[in-house]
Amino acid sequence: MKIVIAIDSYKGSLSSLQAGEAARRGVLRACPEAEVTELPLADGGEGTMDTLVAALGGHICKKMVQGPLQRKVEAKYGLAEGDTLAVIEMAQAAGLPLLRPEERNPLQATTYGLGELIAAAYAQGARHFLIGIGGSATNDAGAGMLQALGVQLMDSQGRQLPWGGAALADLASIEEGPLLPRLRQECQFEIACDVENPLCGSQGASMVYGPQKGASPAEVAVLEKALSHFADGTARYLSKDLRQQPGSGAAGGLGFAFTAFLDGRLRRGVELVLDVLHMQEVLAKADVVLTGEGRMDGQTAMGKAPAGVAARAGEHAVVVGLAGCLGQGIEACHGAGIHACFAIPEGPLTLEEAMAPERAAQNLARQAEEVVRLICAVKENR
Repeated sequence: MKIVIAIDSYKGSLSSLQAGEAARRGVLRACPEAEVTELPLADGGEGTMDTLVAALGGHICKKMVQGPLQRKVEAKYGLAEGDTLAVIEMAQAAGLPLLRPEERNPLQATTYGLGELIAAAYAQGARHFLIGIGGSATNDAGAGMLQALGVQLMDSQGRQLPWGGAALADLASIEEGPLLPRLRQECQFEIACDVENPLCGSQGASMVYGPQKGASPAEVAVLEKALSHFADGTARYLSKDLRQQPGSGAAGGLGFAFTAFLDGRLRRGVELVLDVLHMQEVLAKADVVLTGEGRMDGQTAMGKAPAGVAARAGEHAVVVGLAGCLGQGIEACHGAGIHACFAIPEGPLTLEEAMAPERAAQNLARQAEEVVRLICAVKENR
């Protein structure tokens, strides 16, 4: 029997690799002769870099870069495939967790550090970039990233605009330096983006996500006007207007900068990960697929990692979800191709007890064993 294990991380408890190893132990206890394949899994968010770099045999680099506000941070990025592939999480340089709640200020927060990471990876030979853009503290439409890549964003006096989304209201001209055209011509940018918000408007970056990053209603209005002005200037400069493109409002408008200036392709995170790791053929041949994540509920069926795995499983595969807990709307997973879902805790536990890595691994192994025992019994009795 061919069994594929592709489980996303149980955030705060087990990494994807740790979850896969735990499930493998349980599977082999139930069916020692099984042909088991472990596939690391991620959805483009936190942990994607570590998962992909480990799976591809790459290495992690560190660099001091500009953080979202006025201090440097040490950020990580990954290189693989002979350093030609770069895996970057924007949150390493401009993520909300880098700020204390009282520091949140999307009017001034910048994506400059992300641009520094891209430039560093390019200098080391990277030409294919996979970038996760979740968890941003910024609302600058990627202007800071562009500035770090040599783009001159000037006001009417010919001065470089300061960092932050609010400053874009003063944009008068755009000039590209030599690096950006090289990046556009030589590189492929694939962006893990699971939202479809446009840059501007009632469903845009400022209106929807600005308050989550600390913007008051008045500041949301300032940011909306500034990003709209930036979109006007970009449309004149590039002779194309992408402000309403689905996903352009992701990460405070970072999706807009990638598509407009770097010909970036916005993709669902799990689809991007599955393609990079060439999982399609393995999943299509599986008899049983064990997938899951820390919490499975109605949102899981809406494009999250386990649903992406189920969509690529062969039509005869039995797909089972194993989760730290099950939430409201879990029945939607059945319609997404996950035949059954199970929570792994063995009894009443506090959250802290359930998430303890050793205990979570034991529980996952036990539940995987029981699931596979049942499937084997059914197959034997047919």
